[in-house]
Amino acid sequence: MSIAMAGEDLLGRLIADGTVSRPSGSAPETLWTQRFAQRTQHITASMIRELLKLTEQPDIISFAGGLPAPDVFPVEEVRAATERVLRDRGTTALQYTTTEGYRPLRELLARHMSRYGVEVRPENVLVTSGSQQALDLIGKLLINPGDRVLTEAPTYLGALQAFNAYQADYLPVPIDDDGMDVDALEKQLRGGPKFVYALPNFQNPAGVTLSLERRRRLVGHAAHYGTPVVEDDPYGQLRYEGDHLPSLVELDAETHGCANGERRDAMLRALDRHAPLGVRWTRPGGGLFLWTTLPDGFDTLKLLDEAIAAKVAFVPGAAFYPCGGGERTMRLNFSYAAPDVIEEGIKRLCRVIERGGKKE
Repeated sequence: MSIAMAGEDLLGRLIADGTVSRPSGSAPETLWTQRFAQRTQHITASMIRELLKLTEQPDIISFAGGLPAPDVFPVEEVRAATERVLRDRGTTALQYTTTEGYRPLRELLARHMSRYGVEVRPENVLVTSGSQQALDLIGKLLINPGDRVLTEAPTYLGALQAFNAYQADYLPVPIDDDGMDVDALEKQLRGGPKFVYALPNFQNPAGVTLSLERRRRLVGHAAHYGTPVVEDDPYGQLRYEGDHLPSLVELDAETHGCANGERRDAMLRALDRHAPLGVRWTRPGGGLFLWTTLPDGFDTLKLLDEAIAAKVAFVPGAAFYPCGGGERTMRLNFSYAAPDVIEEGIKRLCRVIERGGKKE
């Protein structure tokens, strides 16, 4: 779905509730689309967002959205913290604050980062409304139309959507079980990217982790070519096994949780039991996702319709590739569903794979 379609839908709702007035003398909302900025023609709707609408149905077993398990939400702790803040801070807690964010929070974040060898001051911290706002600000600050961004392939769909809005081009680098292929990285760096966008820990969507040796080489190559690195690390503290690896910014400085892997293990065991011959998947050391590759000839976008009919959902992998490809891959989230539900969902998905889903 294009931004024009999405824009018309949103505009229709805004006009209906009186938030936006219709241009004088105009008839259909399509007259509004003529007023959209040219860059909006490059924006498409999020496949994940559309899937989430579908998987709100209670009988769908969803491996699609990157949702945490609701049964581990600290509801009582959040309630107690909210009551304490309102009791101690009163109306001040509900008032506007500075653009950079609440200073005591920025001080806490700076202290937290220092535990990982990243020494920053509160003045260096900007609190955003989720990572998507941060990625949008990065695009707004750094990307001109036609600028190249070096990314992993596949990479985080939300980043592609944010950067596409500023009309970025891409220099994709393939990944394997040890993360970004740094030999291919060096070749792409010669193409003069504006920056490198990397997810070193339990990458979304593939779940792979960049090895320490490759981290050092990435930092070294980027420094050699004078290319900034945007390090996106939402899952670094969701480690279920192995040792913590230093962040890219930590390694760069050298040269110049209570996480539970039960659900990951449940999905890995279910795939071991039920996956047809030729299906491959990553074995992530943490995070929320694993990456599955089907044999030649499969198209997971076509397979999705059959999976939904069987009451199981996933995200087709092609959405995560900046320059095409990935038609036989899919992203599976293991954090949301309970282990017994994961077992049933993988069983359903593997039956669908066995029945077909191949390109015609």
